Amino acid sequence: MNAVSTKSSRAGTDRLHFLFHPSFEAGDAERLYGDSVVDDRDTRGFMPDDVTRALAKRMHYAAWRVSNATTRREATRWRRAYIEARNGIVVGNRKLSFRAVQKWASCGLPADDLVGECQLVLIKAVAAYNPWLGVRFSTYAFTCLMRALSRLAQRHAADRLSRSRSLESLPYGEPAHHDCAEAADPRLDCLGQFLQGGAQLLTAREKLVISRRYLLNDKNQTETLEQVGRDLGLSKERVRQVQKTALLKLRGALTSVVPVS
Repeated sequence: MNAVSTKSSRAGTDRLHFLFHPSFEAGDAERLYGDSVVDDRDTRGFMPDDVTRALAKRMHYAAWRVSNATTRREATRWRRAYIEARNGIVVGNRKLSFRAVQKWASCGLPADDLVGECQLVLIKAVAAYNPWLGVRFSTYAFTCLMRALSRLAQRHAADRLSRSRSLESLPYGEPAHHDCAEAADPRLDCLGQFLQGGAQLLTAREKLVISRRYLLNDKNQTETLEQVGRDLGLSKERVRQVQKTALLKLRGALTSVVPVS
């Protein structure tokens, strides 16, 4: 079917959301979408894109049938088909989550948080995926996963602020070792807003470098230029340059937000 014929609006009932396609109302729709297409040819790799598309179309069709069911038996049948198709896509593409977790695990994020976030995002991506648009599911879902984990990383960095000292007292070079129990600086509360996902002052790379270099991790330690550079694929000198630029931006912003006494 031509992607142009796919309606952009979404509909649903009883928590089953679907994308409507005109082919659902065709006389042979049940033949096209009614048969199971779960693929188990190679559980070690990614589900082939054509199989993922077929399962996604079946999933949306099944949800549409649930919304139009006239009997409980009919609704139960198509609900079961919806769940089967959805779970087939999630399981068949689970290695997308493994790739995403592997990429972000080196950034100091808790593994349990990574796995849990990926599972939720992958399920949401399956429900929102439009198989009639010609976009590969792996491309769409992996982009969703990376964006979600980027937001998680920035939230985690902000949480670590509660165990860190004022940026004004930090040098441009190596972070000094300090006692976290010392009195909090009022600028500390302002710093968190600049490390949030929607903040525009720093780039994503600058946020990550600052959080890794100056915010204490779970072991009450900061990371060296070499450690950060190794994980980000940057040289020690390049990390130092990114850090210097970010600190200049932050010091200027913090000075304007909270007057220095």
